[in-house]
Amino acid sequence: MATQEPSPPSSMESNKPGFPKKILGNKLEDKHLCNCCHNILRRPFQAQCGHRFCSYCFNRTVSNGPQKCNACIKEDIFEDPTSILKQGCAFPDNAVRREVESLSAVCINESCTWKGSIKDYELNHEGRCEFMIIPCPSCKERIRYNEQERHNERECPERTLNCKYCKEPFHFKNIKAHDEICPKYPMICEGCAKKKIPREKYVDHIKFCSKFRTPCRFHVVGCDMSVSTLELQLHSEKTKVAELGRRCTELEVKSGTFENVVCVLNREVERFATTMEASNRQHKLDQDKIEALSNKVRQLERTVGLKDLTVAEMEGRLREMSATTFDGVFVWRISDFAKKRQDAIAGRAPAMFSPAFYTSKYGYKMCLRIYLNGDGTGRGSHLSLFFVVMRGLSDALLKWPFNQKVTLMLLDQSNREHIIDAFRPDVTSSSFQRPVSEMNIASGCPLFCPLSKLDAKNSYIRDDTIFIKAIVDLTGL
Repeated sequence: MATQEPSPPSSMESNKPGFPKKILGNKLEDKHLCNCCHNILRRPFQAQCGHRFCSYCFNRTVSNGPQKCNACIKEDIFEDPTSILKQGCAFPDNAVRREVESLSAVCINESCTWKGSIKDYELNHEGRCEFMIIPCPSCKERIRYNEQERHNERECPERTLNCKYCKEPFHFKNIKAHDEICPKYPMICEGCAKKKIPREKYVDHIKFCSKFRTPCRFHVVGCDMSVSTLELQLHSEKTKVAELGRRCTELEVKSGTFENVVCVLNREVERFATTMEASNRQHKLDQDKIEALSNKVRQLERTVGLKDLTVAEMEGRLREMSATTFDGVFVWRISDFAKKRQDAIAGRAPAMFSPAFYTSKYGYKMCLRIYLNGDGTGRGSHLSLFFVVMRGLSDALLKWPFNQKVTLMLLDQSNREHIIDAFRPDVTSSSFQRPVSEMNIASGCPLFCPLSKLDAKNSYIRDDTIFIKAIVDLTGL
């Protein structure tokens, strides 16, 4: 066996599987059969496992990558990697090829008497046998190779013919349909019996044929006479006069009917016009009323809007007054704590102001300011609480700067451990001078309460509500 890997066979040599077994004129031996298609070997290749394949069969087997040899598996002699078929693992077996090509062969087509070797069969007879059965490319009927020409010319229902009159091609099955439209098809005149008039000239012929009889042109309105070309003009004139007389009578009757209809319609139009005029006047009055009512509605809506604003303002003042204290002690209830804290974290409402409270009816006006997510040094870690001095109506009667001790508390709702911070105002700070605007700058405790204390389980938050208490010392007032 050669050590050099052979080149794969050319496409010309490998485009067919093995020869059919029936062509063999003598006894068939297994060594002459392909282990893939099981026919007689054509261009045999021997794999490294020893089994032989047609060149075409081997290339088709390994075209998708290495494959196991089915013959080795069947004979129970599979051995890896010897029994793996792949490109380059087989070589042309020229000795077996010469042996196969010298075998006697006969043609398998019925009635063919050809005999020779398999080599002669492949070179000179295969695909050329006159008795070979092939399908007609047009009608798909199976015919012998030597009968193909006769079939195409005389028998095939799908064959194409040329019209003997106009020379145009058409399918044999459409011959009747073509004869009915062929412009050169010979026609016979029914008047003068002239033959072989091409269809395309037949209409011109009957126009001038003196013996051809045609229906009267007024047959659509009842005339059933057939006349020749010479009689046609005279008959047409007579018929035309009679027809015109009849139509005139009909038109006179119709004209009278139409006049009566027009009179009735005119009366209806006049009545309709009167009704429309009255409707238009009523519509104008209705529109004026609608406009007046619309104006009144808009005026009432504006009045109601002003009333609503006044009521809302008064409700706000009432709520503020109900929460106001005049003894320097203020308890601020903050509900929806979780939502308001989330708003503070998101930056939507970082700070909240309490309602105002007083040291006395005519005393200092104050409020609290709280940051639920902290402010300044306490941002993000502490709850920040500040005290704010506000401008009041009695500020001119009070002692300035504000110098009263302030105590701030986050109430424990179990009354065990309140968070408390207190401070005495810095009298030099602008936060405690007499206000010149609505409120002074807030002052207080940025680190009032760690947020971690509120995040854990606690008694400062109950029902999502906290309470802040402020106490202003009234000593000296």
